[in-house]
Amino acid sequence: MHSDLQNDFDALVPGRSTAAGASRRTALGVLLGAGYAAAAAPVMAQTAVSTPADGLTAGEVHFAVNGFDVRAYRAAPQGKTGLPVVLVISEIFGVHEYIADVCRRLAHEGYLAVAPDLFARQGDPRAYSEVAKLMSELVSKVPDAQVMADLDGAVQWAGAHGGDLQRVGITGFCWGGRITWLYAAHGPVKAGVAWYGRLVGQASALNPKHPVDLAPILKAPVLGLYGEKDAGIPLDTIDKMKSALSEGSAAAKASRFVVYPDAPHAFHADYRPSFRKEAAQDGWKRTLAWFKQHGVA
Repeated sequence: MHSDLQNDFDALVPGRSTAAGASRRTALGVLLGAGYAAAAAPVMAQTAVSTPADGLTAGEVHFAVNGFDVRAYRAAPQGKTGLPVVLVISEIFGVHEYIADVCRRLAHEGYLAVAPDLFARQGDPRAYSEVAKLMSELVSKVPDAQVMADLDGAVQWAGAHGGDLQRVGITGFCWGGRITWLYAAHGPVKAGVAWYGRLVGQASALNPKHPVDLAPILKAPVLGLYGEKDAGIPLDTIDKMKSALSEGSAAAKASRFVVYPDAPHAFHADYRPSFRKEAAQDGWKRTLAWFKQHGVA
């Protein structure tokens, strides 16, 4: 099990009952993961951001990829077309309310934000309450090639539903941060923002390449937002990534890192104790500026 992914569950606060979790899933009407339900109850009132859907078109959509019906949450300014597009890639917990809220935040900034459910073929994160089982039975079985194809499908859906495919960006958190780096080397995006995504790892049949391997061939510049105190992503792996980027494509050379002092893993996750408000807010401002700088906005 990758240690940065273990951190996603280590940060959770226990004590959320099954009945309460089911009630919250019903109330929110989105694809809530067990991690959100477990963590949100004790800290949500103090720190979790709740972005209204006023003036937005928001909710679940579907698109087909290789015969499979992929679900996604999307949010966009109501009645607008020709919108810049941002793909939003979740943590290991799937598309839950925190990810939906990130989509709404982006929509209020003028984007069509799409968060596809990238685990659906392998299972449902909502069915798991233990990270070991979630990782071994679901997340570890998701091929990178499948994810890339599903993201291509999300881009195509966006283009047919008000999105401008000349202005596409991607952002993701933890597991989704790694995917952000990978898609910046694969897909039709102009820029990416990776929040504490793993950079190195062992090659396998399902995960043949990691960000450090693909750094030299990036097609779009990526802004990496990382925490100095992230136990799962040692600072020396960031140094390795910087070195690989410095010898790569123009997009690789244009990529940048910001490492926040004293910030742990998942410092943007406002529904969890790992949340660090100042780092999260600064990272968000940098995200919007990065997309604007590189032609997504």
